[in-house]
Amino acid sequence: MAENIFLFVPNLIGYARVILAIISFYYMATDWSVAVVCYVISGLLDALDGHAARYLDQATKFGAILDQLTDRCGTMCLLVTLSNFYPRYMFWFQLSMTIDVACHWIYLHSSLLQGKTSHKLIDLGANPIMKIYYTSRPVLFFMCLGNEAFFASLYAMHFAEGPVIAGIGLFRLICYASAPVMAVKTAISLVHGYVACCNIGSMDVQERENRKK
Repeated sequence: MAENIFLFVPNLIGYARVILAIISFYYMATDWSVAVVCYVISGLLDALDGHAARYLDQATKFGAILDQLTDRCGTMCLLVTLSNFYPRYMFWFQLSMTIDVACHWIYLHSSLLQGKTSHKLIDLGANPIMKIYYTSRPVLFFMCLGNEAFFASLYAMHFAEGPVIAGIGLFRLICYASAPVMAVKTAISLVHGYVACCNIGSMDVQERENRKK
């Protein structure tokens, strides 16, 4: 009997993430505490489903794509809300959404095309900084956490400053501390997008050369 991959534990966790994200979207404009709790739990489950997939040997392409889409849609919807709360910075939120979605999409698409690989393709793993980013799960988790913490704290600041620590509100403190992480992660996304474009271009050139032969 064929396995039902849709009922694999990591994918069930993925469905829970989707439900929590939708609840968060619903309450973002009216009840910030519920929205933040659901959004943060959905984000934290992102690490749990990966561990479950490796531990239970239940990694699937469906699960990977579900995970990516949940991440991208979650951040995008939060940024849409921030654009309403901080209209002066709408352009920067729009730019952030564009970079996040476009660079992740084209990088994922280029990875799926690796079946027609070329020796000219750029391997980001050859770069020592990128190698750490790809091979160290704590580093990757820290980068993703910092990026989400920046936008989530910016969202929470629209409603409250949070407990005061050393004369500054907790949410504002988190926002300031996580801003550099968000900036670095955005830069890495741009590198991903650039390399993906170069790799797809190399595939196109090779395919055209093969046709001419």
